[in-house]
Amino acid sequence: MSARPQIKRFVKEFRFLSNFYMPASVFFEVQRFPSSEHAYQAMKTFDINLRKQIAALPTPGQAKRFGSKIDVRPDWEEVKLEVMKSILQLKFQNPFLRELLLATGDAEFIEENVWGDVFWGTCKGEGLNHLGRLLEEVRESLKKDEQAFFRIPVA
Repeated sequence: MSARPQIKRFVKEFRFLSNFYMPASVFFEVQRFPSSEHAYQAMKTFDINLRKQIAALPTPGQAKRFGSKIDVRPDWEEVKLEVMKSILQLKFQNPFLRELLLATGDAEFIEENVWGDVFWGTCKGEGLNHLGRLLEEVRESLKKDEQAFFRIPVA
């Protein structure tokens, strides 16, 4: 039995998997964000004005830096995985991005990084890789949706 192919870095042709990928507009909780990173950082707070400020930032990196300095909502640790999954589901409703994601087949996604993020990805082979796992869940959900859409009812 052969091992699943792996996509270990979200760069070059796989850059679209990154939360820093632009343009990948996400409309989430009555606000449009230019990237999934913007949306994720904004959801750390209930403050509408802070969310608008994050949405207006020109780059995902600026959104991440801004989001690291705000007081997070009290339930953040309990909801952040579900928030990220919802954002990714919205991101991949874009037909172009959906097709790119589906074209990865059954590849395993591993968000390798050098900056030490062992929650969302892996660093030096260690980490929980939550972003990779959520991307795979979203891809599987899209596959099921496509199969249901193309299934021809039998009389």
